[in-house]
Amino acid sequence: MALADHLRELRNRLVKSLLAIIFFTIIAAFFNKRLLDFLIAPLPACGPDGHPVPGDEHCAQVSNIGLLTPFTLVLKVSLTAGVVAATPVWLYQPWKFVAPGLHQHEKRYSISFLAIGTPLFLAGAAFAYLVMPMTAQMLISFVADGVTSIVPVEDYLDLVTRMVLVFGAGFELPLFLVMLNLVGVLTGRRMLGWWRAMVMGITVFAAFATPSADPVSMLALAAPIWALYFIAVGISLMNDKRKAARNPDAGLSDEEASEVDLTVESVAGAESVGGVEPVEAPAPIPAARRDQIDDDIT
Repeated sequence: MALADHLRELRNRLVKSLLAIIFFTIIAAFFNKRLLDFLIAPLPACGPDGHPVPGDEHCAQVSNIGLLTPFTLVLKVSLTAGVVAATPVWLYQPWKFVAPGLHQHEKRYSISFLAIGTPLFLAGAAFAYLVMPMTAQMLISFVADGVTSIVPVEDYLDLVTRMVLVFGAGFELPLFLVMLNLVGVLTGRRMLGWWRAMVMGITVFAAFATPSADPVSMLALAAPIWALYFIAVGISLMNDKRKAARNPDAGLSDEEASEVDLTVESVAGAESVGGVEPVEAPAPIPAARRDQIDDDIT
């Protein structure tokens, strides 16, 4: 296709992804109060007397500041739920955009990416929600004793929604590396050689991606991605080993020449043409001569 056609196709894919998010956002808007209660649940709430409930050292009172804040909360909560619910759609559309330029085996890999990418994103979002109580308790613990924390609900939801989306996106990184290995762009050995830089890069990403400055949230995001990265390296190494068993030249670089097979064989079923008999295969070339020919070719 021409460049303009590619741009139209990309626009159509983006529009379909956006429509899917809008559709699920509208559905989530009808359940916004339940979703809001679900997101606020990890926050340690105060008792009726304003003091922490038994078992909690600190607590926080959620407050609503501003006349338009409730409407803004409905939009944020519904949009976040719409993005999470529409994950299979907005992961599928980019694949449909690049699918016409892929080989058949690469298309199979892409389908696997979609099948695994959706659960990984949802697992990252669920993991963010599970660590949210620990993160909230850590942040509130910096408050002096006898002081009650008043948390604007809008600020708290900004924290939760950002963690959910960032954790979900972070869990997609190892899958992306495995896909690059399957299509032959990266080798497992090269990925393993990058482990120090990758650990540092993941840590820096977690530090900037998590909205809070506490190390608990940063490590909660970085540690699972570290584990998934090394799992991706292990899968890539096994895949490279499988390729090497099928193709002895799979490990050669672009500058290395593969071994030349100089064995001459007779053509099966050859017949005489115009009275000329088929030529029989000559005697095999001695090993010393083959080595000399290889040296000349190199």
